[in-house]
Amino acid sequence: MGAWSARHRKTAVFGWLLFVVLAAFLGGAAGSHKITDAESMPGQVAQAAKILDQAGIKTPAGETVLVQSTDQTADSTAFKAAVDQVVTALNGTGKVADVRSPYDTKAISADQHSALVQFNLPGDKDQAASNVTAAQNAVAGVQKSNPALRIEEFGEGSANKWITDQFKNDFSSAEWTAVPLALGILLIAFGALVAAVLPVGLALTAFIAASGLTALSSSFLHTSDDASSVMLLVGLAVGVDYCLFYLRREREERAAGRDAATALKIAAATSGRAVLVSGVTVVVAMAGMFLTGIADFQAMSYATIVVVITAVLGSVTVLPALLSMLGDRVEKGRVPFLHKLKAKDPAQGSRIWNAVLTPVLRAPLAATVLATAALLALASPLLGMHTANLTFNQLLPKGNALVQTSERIEQAFPGAPAPASVVVKAEDINSPQMKQAIADFQTRALATHQMHGPIEVTLHPEQNVAIIDVPLNGSGNDTTSTNALKALRDDVVPHTLLTVPGTQAPVTGNTAASHDFNEQMTNSMLPVFAFVVVFAFLLMLASFRSLGIAITAVLLNLLSVGAAYGVLTLVFQHGVGASLLGTAGVGAVESWVPLFLFVILFGLSMDYHVFVVSRIKEAHDRGESTRDAVAHGIRSTAGVVTSAAIIMVAVFAVFGTLSMQSMKQMGVGLAVAVLVDATVIRGVLLPSAMTLLGERNWYLPSWLSWLPDLGHDEVPATGTADPSTTGPELVAR
Repeated sequence: MGAWSARHRKTAVFGWLLFVVLAAFLGGAAGSHKITDAESMPGQVAQAAKILDQAGIKTPAGETVLVQSTDQTADSTAFKAAVDQVVTALNGTGKVADVRSPYDTKAISADQHSALVQFNLPGDKDQAASNVTAAQNAVAGVQKSNPALRIEEFGEGSANKWITDQFKNDFSSAEWTAVPLALGILLIAFGALVAAVLPVGLALTAFIAASGLTALSSSFLHTSDDASSVMLLVGLAVGVDYCLFYLRREREERAAGRDAATALKIAAATSGRAVLVSGVTVVVAMAGMFLTGIADFQAMSYATIVVVITAVLGSVTVLPALLSMLGDRVEKGRVPFLHKLKAKDPAQGSRIWNAVLTPVLRAPLAATVLATAALLALASPLLGMHTANLTFNQLLPKGNALVQTSERIEQAFPGAPAPASVVVKAEDINSPQMKQAIADFQTRALATHQMHGPIEVTLHPEQNVAIIDVPLNGSGNDTTSTNALKALRDDVVPHTLLTVPGTQAPVTGNTAASHDFNEQMTNSMLPVFAFVVVFAFLLMLASFRSLGIAITAVLLNLLSVGAAYGVLTLVFQHGVGASLLGTAGVGAVESWVPLFLFVILFGLSMDYHVFVVSRIKEAHDRGESTRDAVAHGIRSTAGVVTSAAIIMVAVFAVFGTLSMQSMKQMGVGLAVAVLVDATVIRGVLLPSAMTLLGERNWYLPSWLSWLPDLGHDEVPATGTADPSTTGPELVAR
């Protein structure tokens, strides 16, 4: 592929540009089809959403206005006047429905100092987010007229609007921060502007093309905002890394005296192959997320697979063409001071890595034991990891105005979480049997003493659907609420509503959604983990034809993932160092983050492993001992692995600074794992373990000799050019 691109440079470059433009244009024209509520959650919550969707019933977003005073009570004249102003102002917007005064609903706190004005935002989520602005402006106007009172709004519509707006702002911030960071790091790594721009340009064009392709295909596999964030995150990281591996090898061979054509062929046969193997590993690992059965995960998986395939395609086609076009002009735009910092002989590595590697190779057993013990200690907090579907108050930053309003409402009205909703689909909702079943349901629900009134029944006779709202005991996400949900699903509903033939009655709501999601995550953990580990092992086995290399790769990756889990637990569950990230410990790790991190880290960490072990194998195939080959492989790749790791850590760390708690956890987890992987794993554990194993590294049982040999062409040792090995006369194995 590299040779073809070098011979057809214009075709490769302009073909790539045409592909990117067409993908972006067609994707933009087609538009993105987002995941629906029925797809986004598993279990009974999905069944309930599907019944409502098919019936064309839109559940309005509920909003609440808190009217509160420290010195006045709800029966005072000024307090009543403020409540009336809120009701009048909301009705005057023409954008809300069913405005209810607290004097009618009795939504007044026990101490009489707080009251809730409740109303609905008609339409779907997008319409609710649009309509809520008018309501917020109306409430702000009443607050301005009544400075002695606290008048604040909170609800599903205002929360969704804040999250949507903040998501867009964070996404834009990540783009504008991560790209210059990557460019700056590459400028330091190469000391030349053109060489620094190439990887960033490839990564950005790959991301643009992948975004278009994802939008284009979203009609049959719906996408999400989370998928776009992950695609940017992974696309920028792997796109830059793949180009960096390729470019550094080509520059290294040129520095060793190869002619341009030979240097490019060696880079294609070695780094190009490493990029291909790494890309396939990431794709296979991400495919494991399809086993979760959760639409959001499947969307993230698909988006990541598309961007990785696109980045690999660019790295093995347009990149060789550009390098062939530019030749040594890729070093144009040198920054004098930075260019002098580059190692004159990359094969000898930096002084820092030499200082680390020398004692490791001298005492490999001690290095293995110490490094493993350190990583196990770092990973140990994961034994107490608690995962949960984080609440709105946990997801948003501390001090956020909406969070403060929500907390004030919870404090004034304790024990009043959003109710569970039973969506009843019957053959005839008005039949005597169904009416009796609903009456029995209310009686049995209250008799459990795990639920309380008022139980509200909303009938939609034309669709033969009823929605029964049942307040559960507890806070909504504690054990009490979970037990109440189980009683509702396992006892109350089966013995009342489901006794009528042909009736469906799934239970939904916030508590149900959290329970179903966590249950689905728990059930899918083992299949996903097994899929990723087994296929990563098989890919390494096929790529290097070595049982030792494959086993070592899996074990080392598990250690880096474990370390990331430990740090996540310490920071976000226990709050250790959380203030440095502008957050606080929330008592739990977002339930989807561990599984997502495992899958993506198993794929990404193979970048370094494949690249480093490929160089070690090259040296071993040339006849060097395993110890010398390890030393050569680690030293010759130290610079590029360090640069690639710094870029990945920087990009991931940017996501650790975003507003949403889930994005922070994802960014910090990825950054820590990559940092550990590129330093302790690749700099200490890999060389020490391979030195201890010696020739057993390359052991392949005879019964596996049928495996295809995917090895690349042998290349001469880096050093003084040998005329017999330049040009097209590279000797294949």
